[in-house]
Amino acid sequence: MNLSIVKKSLIFLLVLGLNLPSLPALDVPLRRIVDDSALRTAMKDFWLTESPSRVLARPRSLQNLDGGGRVEIRAEQGQNEFIVVFARELIGGRIGERPIPTGQYPFYSQGSWVITRRKDTGAITKVGVYLRSDSNTYIQFRPFSADKCQMDVVLYNAYIVRSMPLPVSLGRLCVMPLNEILNIAGDKLPRRYFEPNPADYNGQRLLITKVREKLPGLDFADDGAIDRDGHYVYIKTGMGQQGQQGLNCSGFSKWLIDGILRPITGERLAIPPLKAPFGERGSSFTNPWEEQRDPFFGLDWVRNLASQAGSTLRSPAFGSLNEIEVRREPFSQIILRGRNTTAVSIYPGFLENAGYGVEGIQPLLYTLAIDEPGRFYLAAVNNEIGPTTESSRHGPPSMRQYFHVVILIPYFDEYGSFQVAVFESAVENTFNSFRNRFPPVEKMVDGKMEIFPNGHYINLVRVPLQTAFDP
Repeated sequence: MNLSIVKKSLIFLLVLGLNLPSLPALDVPLRRIVDDSALRTAMKDFWLTESPSRVLARPRSLQNLDGGGRVEIRAEQGQNEFIVVFARELIGGRIGERPIPTGQYPFYSQGSWVITRRKDTGAITKVGVYLRSDSNTYIQFRPFSADKCQMDVVLYNAYIVRSMPLPVSLGRLCVMPLNEILNIAGDKLPRRYFEPNPADYNGQRLLITKVREKLPGLDFADDGAIDRDGHYVYIKTGMGQQGQQGLNCSGFSKWLIDGILRPITGERLAIPPLKAPFGERGSSFTNPWEEQRDPFFGLDWVRNLASQAGSTLRSPAFGSLNEIEVRREPFSQIILRGRNTTAVSIYPGFLENAGYGVEGIQPLLYTLAIDEPGRFYLAAVNNEIGPTTESSRHGPPSMRQYFHVVILIPYFDEYGSFQVAVFESAVENTFNSFRNRFPPVEKMVDGKMEIFPNGHYINLVRVPLQTAFDP
C-alpha cells in the first residue's frame, strides 16, 4: 500500500471533520511524551510563518527527536485553509521499554500537532494536539486575544472543556513544551481521559469473549425469552414457544444477566418480576395507555435486570434506582456531523423519562469506561411513536416508547484503543452500525443546510462486571 496516499487521505478526512479508526498503539503517560518544542521552534520560520504558497510547495521532512522517536512534518491544503502536521511515528508495541516503530505517521499518533493556517493571510487559526493515538480524542486551541488563547478538550465529538482561556498567545503556544501547556491548563484538563490503563479492562474483554462463544447457539424469536426453568417462552404470556425457538432483544438481555448471576445464585431470573414498573416514570398523560401500549416496558425491564444484578453481585443498596441509573453530565456541547454539514449543538444531558440523546452516547460511554471501569450497561432505546397529524387526533396519541434493548460494554483493548461491544437480539453488532441507525437530520432552513438530533434517546443502567458466565 502507498503510505503517502494513506496519509494524504487521512489528512483530508481530518479537514472534513470525520471520525476515523485509530491504528493499534501503545501510548505512554502524558508526562512521558517526548518533548518536540525545540523542533517546532527550529521549524517555525519554515512552516508556521512562511507564506502559504511556499509552505505548500515544501516537501515532507523527517526529523529525529533528541529524546527519541521521529517526526514527519508535512503540509496539506484544504479549500480556504491548510494544515501543517508534526506527526509522530506510530508505536506498534514495546519490548521492555523499547518502542517498536511502525514507519507510519498518522496525524493522530500520540504527541502529534496539527496547526491550521489560512491560505490567504497565513494566520494560525487553530492548533490541535493529540495526547493519545486516537483520532477522536484531542485538545485544541483557538485565538482569543493578542496575549491569550482558548482551549477545548474533545472526546468523540463532545466538548468536555469548551473555550477555556489560557494566558498565552496562539503563536507562542505553537513552540512551547507540551508539559508546560498542560501545567498552565492545570486541573481544568481532565488528564484521566487521556491515560486509560488497558489492564483495568481485562474483565470486560474476558466477558465479551465468553458471550461471543455462546452466540452461535442462539436464534432470534419475537417476544422470546428463557424462563426460570430454562424453557423458551413468550414474554407476554409465559407460554412455551412454538416452532423456531429464540430470544428477542429483551430476552437476550435477560439471557446475558442470567449468565453472570447463575454462577452465584444457581438459578435464572423469573420473568414476571422483570415486567413490573420500577421507579418514577410516566405521567398522567401516559398512565391511561400503560395496558394498551406498555410504553415503558423496555425501561422497566432493564431497570429490574440491573437492580437484580446490583443486589446480587454487590448488596441490596446497589439495586436502588440511584445506584443503577446513569445520570451524569460530563459535557454540554457536542459536534453533530452529517453528510453535508457540521455544527456544534447544545447537549442537555440526562432527561427524565428519556435518558440521553443517542448522538452523545459514544462520548458518554468513553467517560464512563474511564470513570467506572468495573461496569457495563443495559440500554433502553426510545422515541416518540404514534400519529401526530391533526386528522389522527382522535386515535392513539404520540408518546415516548421504549422499543429496543441493547447491551453496551465499553472498554479499552490491550493496545489502549477504545471500543464498545454491542450485543442485541442474540447477535453482536459494531457500535458504528448501531449508531448509524439514528443519524442526525439534515434539512434546509431559510435556504441554509442545518443539522439536528434525530429525537432518539437511550436510558442507561449500570451492571457490575462479573466474568464468570453460565447462562
